[in-house]
Amino acid sequence: MTDMTVSVAGVTMKNPLVAVSGSFGFGREYDEVFDISLLGGVSVKGLTLRPREGNPPPRVAETPAGCLNSVGLQNPGVEAFLRDELPFLRSKGVAVIANVSGGSPEEYGEMARLIGDAVELLEVNISCPNLNAHGVNFASSPESAAAVTEAVKKTARVPVSVKLSPNVTDIAPIARACQDAGADALSLINTLVGMRIDTETRRPVLRMNTGGLSGPAIFPVAVRCVWQAAAATGLPVIGMGGVSSGLDAAEMMMAGASAVGVGTVLFRDPYAPERILGDLNAWCEEHDVKRISELAGSVLAY
Repeated sequence: MTDMTVSVAGVTMKNPLVAVSGSFGFGREYDEVFDISLLGGVSVKGLTLRPREGNPPPRVAETPAGCLNSVGLQNPGVEAFLRDELPFLRSKGVAVIANVSGGSPEEYGEMARLIGDAVELLEVNISCPNLNAHGVNFASSPESAAAVTEAVKKTARVPVSVKLSPNVTDIAPIARACQDAGADALSLINTLVGMRIDTETRRPVLRMNTGGLSGPAIFPVAVRCVWQAAAATGLPVIGMGGVSSGLDAAEMMMAGASAVGVGTVLFRDPYAPERILGDLNAWCEEHDVKRISELAGSVLAY
């Protein structure tokens, strides 16, 4: 049997599969479908300092090979998460990853202070493209990405992973800026900015006009970004973006990921984590992979 254990910035997971933020809520609904303790980790619904209602509907739309969303980080706030949701996840024996967003570097730092060491890993979301008009995308430049990373590292009591955006000209200098500012790991990719129009009404299908594109359509972009960011920094990476199968997970790890996130596939197939893990394990045994961690960064690039 292949040893499926992986480590991300010193955080040990029983396997490399992580439920990504925004697709899994706080795990309660999916736990009614399958035992979520089989996952290596859970990145919870994106948290903000105070509760948010999110954007007005319609805010989710199906697209070929994926979906668009402009949910706008609807969540109960960090204090409600710590009080009402974290105990349930703790009972499941998974690595808990708190995904946090803010409107300023100081706000991110306050989020990290409040969370303290209650989770295994902080995932600093500087890249959500589907916020409302007051949202700020700090992943658009090395300087702003570094400013948030530095603010979080000043107060964080657990390792910090910075979640990066593909909506940039070159992801490598932004990844390096996060590393130089103290990031312990990287998470990527977040969604691509997309738009669809109803040809009968001539209105955008989303109330906020644009949204974040996720699903299999973005998988090649995700593989490319993971490869570039891992090569530029050497940091452990949680790779995500369109992963739908065990082979996708293996490919993402070859590109440089230490762990692999699954998200949009859960809407179509709630049992996907069981299937993906089973297929990944079978592939490893067929290819005589003794430790899954050996796959990370093993691509033989030309």
